[in-house]
Amino acid sequence: MSTTQKPNRDPLNIITPANIDWQMDDTGNRVPVSGEFDDVYFSHADGLAESRHVFLAHNQLPERLATLGPKQCFTIAELGFGTGLNLLATWQLWRQLRDTHPQLASARLHFITTEKFPIPLVELTQILALWGQRAPELTELIAPLLAAYPPLIAGCHRLNFFADNLTVDMWFGDAAESLSKLASDQSTKPAPYVDAWFLDGFAPSCNSTLWADSIFAQIQRLSRPTTTAATYSCAGVVKRALKACGFQITKVKGFGRKREMLTAIMADAASLEDSTRDSGSIDNADRLPTHSVVIGAGVSGLLMAWALANRGIHVTLLDKSAPLAGASGNPRALLAPKMTPIHHVDEHLHTMGYLYSSRLYRQFNKSAEKQQLAPVIEPTGALDLLIKANIGPEQIADYPDDMATTLPSERAQNITGLKKQDLSENLYLPQSGLVNPQALKNIILTHPFICFQPLKVNRISESEHHVCIHGSDPDNSERSMTADNVVICAAFESHQLDQRIFDCRKIRGQLSWFTPTIEQLAKLPKIPLKYSGYCALFTAQTGDGQLNDIEECQPQFLLGASFIRNDTDTNIRREEHQISRDKLVTAIPEMASIIPTDVSVWQGRAGIRTQTPDYHPIVGPLIDSKRTWVMSAMGAKGYAIAPLCAEALTDMMLGTFTPLSTAMLARLSPHRTRLQTPLD
Repeated sequence: MSTTQKPNRDPLNIITPANIDWQMDDTGNRVPVSGEFDDVYFSHADGLAESRHVFLAHNQLPERLATLGPKQCFTIAELGFGTGLNLLATWQLWRQLRDTHPQLASARLHFITTEKFPIPLVELTQILALWGQRAPELTELIAPLLAAYPPLIAGCHRLNFFADNLTVDMWFGDAAESLSKLASDQSTKPAPYVDAWFLDGFAPSCNSTLWADSIFAQIQRLSRPTTTAATYSCAGVVKRALKACGFQITKVKGFGRKREMLTAIMADAASLEDSTRDSGSIDNADRLPTHSVVIGAGVSGLLMAWALANRGIHVTLLDKSAPLAGASGNPRALLAPKMTPIHHVDEHLHTMGYLYSSRLYRQFNKSAEKQQLAPVIEPTGALDLLIKANIGPEQIADYPDDMATTLPSERAQNITGLKKQDLSENLYLPQSGLVNPQALKNIILTHPFICFQPLKVNRISESEHHVCIHGSDPDNSERSMTADNVVICAAFESHQLDQRIFDCRKIRGQLSWFTPTIEQLAKLPKIPLKYSGYCALFTAQTGDGQLNDIEECQPQFLLGASFIRNDTDTNIRREEHQISRDKLVTAIPEMASIIPTDVSVWQGRAGIRTQTPDYHPIVGPLIDSKRTWVMSAMGAKGYAIAPLCAEALTDMMLGTFTPLSTAMLARLSPHRTRLQTPLD
């Protein structure tokens, strides 16, 4: 059992880590106990066997998962995550079934879990190390889970384990509030719902609020006939609540010392056989797309193609010239969030996007290493000088140190190499790094389900059963293709392709770089810095020259970027090199004698950013359309937020739960109120 709720909610939205005590179980092993609720996380008899008995066997998971068809998704929701033992047991079962049932190769398991008091990584590592000794079959799963385990920040953390077609959404915070944020629009087909519930909170006598009416109201909202539930508890309050929200309950033999436990199935299900046959959205199989077209091969289009391809959908990726030919093709992109006070963090797209992107790019690095390709992200950390930030040192202190912290001034000077700068106020971001767009493109385009074609799209036509894309290839020959749906990721040109897409503000941004001398190299900042602009030192990789005029295998110093409204010209301008230099030396005066004054030999790249009036991107379906979608207007934040937006849009297209709340999806909607008035 685990912690997901506490009577007194923290109004500041700050996650309180679990307080772990230890006891001996029936076999003499040390087991964790909740210090908040004085209850065990799992049975003293055998926690893993308990998970398998209560939640796997009595939700009929071995039988139901085995009957999934290609590309179908089965959704499990859990209250609450605790030590992760239920997830590990489910994950192991899923792996076993995929090994013996070939049709599961493209099927997907979506595991949604809530936790009010998550266990800190150090203690979770200790707990799961003990389980690795007791149950060696879990060892291969424990390591990737711990590697992906997020900082203890409120909100939804999506963990994708691509090799196993497993998606885990960890919602940290109040359970009822987290469940209420799950978007389940019954007007869309297919609509998301939960197939099986793991009701695994602490006993009602220890934590009655987790078994409150508000929780069961959400369980009812997110279920449908054939949804099942299982719980170790036979308490009267649990039985009454399940009945009240439409479940038919059955008492069965409990585990270990438990004489009885409950299983339940949503009313109106004719039989458990029907439940097995219908589970996992099998009735929606004919609605699942097999081929999608993505227009635009910048960071949005690349990540959109990746998200779709990982759900078993063949993607044709189109661009009028080449991948990364536009604003996304800079030599490097700094992955560092614009922080927000922590009470906003669970609904702050940039923070949650940054955390997801960090995990994804680290996964890409492992793939790149196997394929002997350049790494996608270089972990560097980054220091924000707080010159242009909406958060101060006191608010930074609310964040866990592995997400953000303030360094002592002397340490900040040592880590940056700055000698004279006052660094008494700073924001250090240990998970930040430099993204290599060229390497990212190479990894994504190796996916067997993604095919790139150069095509200038002229027109899109949609019918009831498909969408048709008309355009011309580089030889000016007319071409057309059909698909189940199309996603427009064409930045400021998206409006030209479909007038229903908001005509965004266009902002020219020029990035500058030069090859430093040995003397300059010794004095330049050692890690990326944020001020009113940003700067970063990196070594150009083999292949970087394909996108930009850059000396491969040589150190480069990158700085920028300019910000020119309503300018779509992409020629390099010397005066904007000067602007970037001036920004840097104004923020860090000691750089004035180090950064060359002659900018005429600098290299650069100018791109056009696309921005909405409310600074949120545009993500969702177009009005009066079932097959045309848009993901655009990432501004200067594409490498941080496009991966998570692509996940959310793919979920919307396939009828599964997104990692974004209902409120956030409304803020990203192509038809939100802020986009009804044209820009001046």
